[in-house]
This record gives sequence, structure tokens and C-alpha cells, in this order.
Amino acid sequence: MRRIKRDGRWEFTHRDAPRTCRIRLRVASVIDHSKLARDSTSGRLIISLATYNEAENIRPLVQAIREHAPTATILIIDDGSPDGTGQIADQLHSELVGVEVIHRPGKLGLGTAVLTGLRHAIDQQYDFFLNMDADFSHPPRFIPDLVAGMDHADVMIGSRYVPGGGVLEQFTLKRKLMSRGINWYARVFLGLKTRDNSGSYRCYRVSKPAEIDFQRIRSRGYSFMEEILFWCRVVGCRMAETPILFENRRAGVTKINAGEAVKALQIIFLLGVERALGRIKPKTP
Repeated sequence: MRRIKRDGRWEFTHRDAPRTCRIRLRVASVIDHSKLARDSTSGRLIISLATYNEAENIRPLVQAIREHAPTATILIIDDGSPDGTGQIADQLHSELVGVEVIHRPGKLGLGTAVLTGLRHAIDQQYDFFLNMDADFSHPPRFIPDLVAGMDHADVMIGSRYVPGGGVLEQFTLKRKLMSRGINWYARVFLGLKTRDNSGSYRCYRVSKPAEIDFQRIRSRGYSFMEEILFWCRVVGCRMAETPILFENRRAGVTKINAGEAVKALQIIFLLGVERALGRIKPKTP
């Protein structure tokens, strides 16, 4: 990672990222991180928000996250949103200590955004990495439950499909079938025991994903959510679920489409074949 001082701020360019991908940190946050980014019970926590055209959501979401995780670092990863989300993220970075921003040159896919956040958490030696959607479909009030679960898990999933969980958004029948089907498919082919394998509201113990060879990850979009759980299983992660309610997005439009579901099926199938042939052998946690 290369560090450059520009206009009184440090900009970091990751060695694996495009030249135009940069991370903005307030100097004050570098000084205060050891104190500000500590969760009260579990260590240093970073919360990742991958954004594309979330200008109406990002500021109130950051404020809501601060209410439920006041000492966590918030990392906004923006894919060159044409609606100005990136500029609002920069304003938040200037106003609030502990808000970091990574600007990427274009829409590179949700999976690569989460992976960028994970790499950053590993590089900066955070203890826990929590990912959530940037549209309020993942209510911040569940953050404490996810973090509390890290006392006995390496991956804690905010689950719609365990008792107490559910979906408040008005899903179409097609989307319901897609969601249920992909989760069943992932359990069968990837050997996962968890019920909600397609949701992205999760907390990871950073030291465990750090054992994964990220070069082997094939997904770029939404199929990343199933694939990363498979690789977490390969390195022996203990997985658990805590109920959440998936709610309507506050503003904007969903980016999920049928094409992403087809890609997920293909990738899960190929990983399942490699697992069946013994080419990939999961550890027992």
C-alpha cells in the first residue's frame, strides 16, 4: 500500500487496486483509531458499505450506524456513483472522525467491493469486519447482535431464514423463489449448514478470511456472498446465524437481477464439483 500526503490528508493506494482507486483517511482518525474503532466487548470493528447511486441513503445511514456502533470505523466503498454518492461520502469523511472512503473508477461489482473492504480490514489489522447494504434494507439496530455473536463464531450471519428473522420488503414471487432456491442450492453443492447464504449482512473475524487465497475467488457480483462462505468453511470458520428483518430500501432502486442469479448458480455448481472431486477439502472447525 502506497501513502501520499495531499491537501493535508493521506491518500493510500492499494497495490492490487487500479491507480484511480484511493482511500481517504482523516489524519485525526489515524491518531484516534485505537480508541475510536474499538467495540466495547470484542475489539476493533470496521463496517463496510458498498455504494452505487445511494446519495439519498448514505448520510442518514452513517448517522444510524453511529447510534448503534459509536466506536466503529465506517468504510464507504463507492464505485463512481453518477448521483454524487462519492462526494457525500467525502463530506462525511471531512465531518466525522472514523469515516473512511475508497473511490473506485466504476461499477466493478458487489463482490469485488466487499473483497476490497476485507483486504483493507486485514491490512489495517482490524479484529472484525462487518458488511451491510447501503440502502437501509439491513437495519443498523441489528449490528450489536452480529458483533455479540463473534464471542462464539468466526462468521456471524444476519439471517432472514432462522426463527425471528424475516423479510418486510414486498418481494415478488419470482424474487422469493430466487432467494429460497439459491440458498437451498448453496447448502447442497457447497456443504453449507447455514440457512441464509445469499444475504450480505455479516460479521467476520478478520484473522480467518486472512487465511483465504483471494486469487481463487471467482465471483465479482452477488454470487460472492455464497462463495466467500464456502472459502470460509474451507479455512475452518465457525459459522452462526442471528435473526434480522430485511426491510424496504429507503430510496433508489435495487441492483439485483436474474443475470446475477444465473452467474451464482454456475459458480456454485463448479465449486461443488471441485468439492465432490476432492480438489477442495474444507477443514473441520
